[in-house]
Amino acid sequence: MENVKVLVVEDESSIRKFININLERSGFEVIEAESGEDGLKKLMECSPEVVVLDIMLPGIDGFEVCRRIREEKSDAVVIMLTAKGQDMDKIVGLELGADDYMVKPFNPLELVARIRANLRRISKPSEEDKNIIATGKIKLDISAQKFYKDGNDIELTPREFAIVKVFMESQGKAFSRDELLNHIWGRNYFGDIKTVDVHIRRLREKIEDDPSDPKLIETVWGFGYRWRKAE
Repeated sequence: MENVKVLVVEDESSIRKFININLERSGFEVIEAESGEDGLKKLMECSPEVVVLDIMLPGIDGFEVCRRIREEKSDAVVIMLTAKGQDMDKIVGLELGADDYMVKPFNPLELVARIRANLRRISKPSEEDKNIIATGKIKLDISAQKFYKDGNDIELTPREFAIVKVFMESQGKAFSRDELLNHIWGRNYFGDIKTVDVHIRRLREKIEDDPSDPKLIETVWGFGYRWRKAE
C-alpha cells in the first residue's frame, strides 16, 4: 500500500501530530488539516485515499465534512474519530457515509490496521472478477463498480457496493449480521454489530422504491438480511 495518501482532519495539534507520526512510520503519506474547511480544501487539492476525520471540529464539524465528501462523490475511505461513549455519533457518522469509526483514546496501531483493512476491502477487483450480475431491473457492474436500477446509475459508497455484491452473488440466501460483518468488514473488525443495520438502512434509502417496505433487501427477523431472489 505504498503512496497511499491519508488526510488527517483534527483540530488538536498534539493528537494530529501523534497520528501523523504513526501513519508515516507505517508508510503512508499524511496530509494534515486543522479544521473542517481546511480539510475540504485539501480533499479537493490532494484526492486522498483515506480521511481520518474528527467529529468535534471548529466551524464545519466532522459530520458536515463527511456529508460533503460523499456529496462530492469521493470514494475515499472515511474513518471518524468519536468521543468515548458517544454511540449516537457513531450512528450518525455511518448514516452520512463513514466507513468506520474509532473511539478516543485509541491505539495508533489499531488505526493503521483499520486503514489497511478498509483499503483491502475496497480494492479494485481482479480481472477474473470482472463481470455483471443482473436480476430484474437491477444490474451490478463489478468491473466498473457501478450499480444500476431501471437503467439509472445510483451512487453507492464502496462499502454499500460490497454489501450489494455479497447479496446479489447469493440471491435468496439469508446472511446473519455476523456473516455480513465477516464478509464486508473482515473477521478482524473491532466495531459494533449495529454497523450492519445502519448500512442496510442507508442502502435501502438509495435503492428501494419504498424504504419502509423493502422489496430488494429483506429482513429475516431474529437473524439478518437477504436479497430477494427474482421470481
